[in-house]
Amino acid sequence: MAKRPVFCASTKEPYCIKKDVEFTYYGGFSLQQKQKCVYSLHESYHKEFLDKKILEISTKSPDPVGVGLSAFNLLVIMNNDKKYSVEQLFQSSKVFEFGGPYKDLLNKSPREAKKDIRLKTSGKLIGFSLGKLEFKLEPKTYFYNWLYINALAQNTRLSEEIKEYEAFTDIEFNPEKSINCQAEAAAIYVGLLKSGMLEAALKSKEDFLSIIYKNSNKKIKTYEQLSISDFFRNT
Repeated sequence: MAKRPVFCASTKEPYCIKKDVEFTYYGGFSLQQKQKCVYSLHESYHKEFLDKKILEISTKSPDPVGVGLSAFNLLVIMNNDKKYSVEQLFQSSKVFEFGGPYKDLLNKSPREAKKDIRLKTSGKLIGFSLGKLEFKLEPKTYFYNWLYINALAQNTRLSEEIKEYEAFTDIEFNPEKSINCQAEAAAIYVGLLKSGMLEAALKSKEDFLSIIYKNSNKKIKTYEQLSISDFFRNT
């Protein structure tokens, strides 16, 4: 048996509820084994929440929508018309004690970017830098969720399809080893959308911080009030 989180969209702050679910785990790295784990996890979740529509978000998802929503596949169109995945942008924005951000990671595949040796040999992670935007490490999921949700809002097809779901998983995510999770970001997106707060949250990174993380009274040092549209082309 194993335990993994299911992230459920909520119309109330913080727009996402995490529920740990125990399920039968199937070992192995093949797609078939991973999908057996997904089905097992979803089956366990439905024993308590039969009426909730759930989606696996990862490259291992049995649903094409879930595959498309993977950070490896979810693309952002920049103002120069270049396309990058959420994963490429996330990894290439990391700033370390002794290096980074490594912008050349944008020229590597998402998987290669994630495994680049410099991400492990440049000292402690101290923040993120995307263009003129600077992000601190706290709240821990702030930058990743901001990036993923803005990217999803740019994708008309996927942003429509995801509205059909209320709960999300990522079978590759282990909370004991990782912090950021695409399933959590997706749940927050749907929660914001259904609560009517999505547009307000995406006005700027400061608004996102205030609405999602309740830090409206904390002043964040930034170059200026910039939103994702200053770097990403609206489609």
